[in-house]
Amino acid sequence: MNIKFRDVSAGIVEARAVIEIVPKVYLHEVTILNREGKISIELPQKSFKGKDGRMHYLNILTFENEDQQTLWLLEVKTAYYEWRKNNKKVLIYEG
Repeated sequence: MNIKFRDVSAGIVEARAVIEIVPKVYLHEVTILNREGKISIELPQKSFKGKDGRMHYLNILTFENEDQQTLWLLEVKTAYYEWRKNNKKVLIYEG
């Protein structure tokens, strides 16, 4: 799996990833979050407002079972940690 990360410095978002699922097929906007020091992966979703006025969310990427999803997310998280080791976060403070 080919994954490219780009740094984001906005709130709890650490980075965004573009993942090549199969050759020449890409999944954009996979978000790497840092909530209370814990890294998590958020997959893209489609959202729409229903006739009842409520928001509905559909997962764009689905898996055969929960174990498959957990393994895939773990692979993305491991790749992020490797990328972060080589690309340290630069913090800029204004005085």
